[in-house]
Amino acid sequence: MRFGVIGAGSWGTAFSKLLIENGHEVVIWARRKDLANEINTYHTNRKYLGNAQLPELLRASTDLIETVARSDIVVLAVPVKYLEPVLERIKIPKIVLNLSKGIDRKNRTVSRIVQSLLPNAEYLVLSGPSHAEEVIRRLPTSVVLAGKNEKLCREIQKRVNSEYFRVYTSTDVLGVEICGSVKNVIAIGAGILDGLGGWDNAKAALMTRGLYEMVKFGTAYGAQNPLTFMGLAGIGDLLVTCMSQHSRNRYVGEMIGKGKKLQDILQNMSMVAEGVYTVKPLLELASEKKIEMPVCQQVKEILYEGKNIQNAMKDLMNRSLKPEIRLKELMNFDQGPQL
Repeated sequence: MRFGVIGAGSWGTAFSKLLIENGHEVVIWARRKDLANEINTYHTNRKYLGNAQLPELLRASTDLIETVARSDIVVLAVPVKYLEPVLERIKIPKIVLNLSKGIDRKNRTVSRIVQSLLPNAEYLVLSGPSHAEEVIRRLPTSVVLAGKNEKLCREIQKRVNSEYFRVYTSTDVLGVEICGSVKNVIAIGAGILDGLGGWDNAKAALMTRGLYEMVKFGTAYGAQNPLTFMGLAGIGDLLVTCMSQHSRNRYVGEMIGKGKKLQDILQNMSMVAEGVYTVKPLLELASEKKIEMPVCQQVKEILYEGKNIQNAMKDLMNRSLKPEIRLKELMNFDQGPQL
């Protein structure tokens, strides 16, 4: 099977290596000519993956149209904020396999962006605790592949699964996408606590309450199955993003916790921390449905309004007392208006 991978960052490159190891033909699209030349000549991607050696069969191209035209499946591996202009150049409806996580400035998940620009494309999303830095080293990784077309989903599952990369399937596309979007915001909060010195009690509470916010948001916006949030795309990805040294979102939070300015942090990063750009549209959507997301709200105020971290924590700790779980907030799965 022929795959066209759109985006030569760390995840797009690591996923391309996996596909070639599984016997597929892969062309990876790189925006920069020097990066495409490096992949084709030296079989490395040093900016994103250090000294990791890439398969000689992996071919990089700067021609987006050719990359798409020569593929059976288009793999999206670019930051969500850059996705729309890329998709606008793709005219051929294909099978689209999305690796990107986030909500764009128009308050859309990736499936909605794809649907608006490529309405006839078959769409699948792959998500879970899968840092490229470990996948490239063939370390054991498990993910979930979600799609409405169950037959196609099972077929792609077989094509992508390997001895070190285990793939499960789901039909809950929106649930998986919501997990991947919200967890990045929570991870920034977890990183802030790391920057303050690594407060274990507070971090565990923040992750748990953040998961509850994720479930509430998913309930209101069309997630299909509450167990999605307990799976690899939900708690699995949340754990690794909040705890791993590879996590860009956790890193941004850690630097904020150490007193750095957001703009300075972003200028010195070679990769995108999606949570920074997701938090505003996420909270706009939450506000439309009157969903309380206090952890995400405090992250936004710290990032964009210069709120003092200690004051943010006081505001979280001094909220009105209530039961830990309110079932009425969790009983409307697959009934709310979808994103």
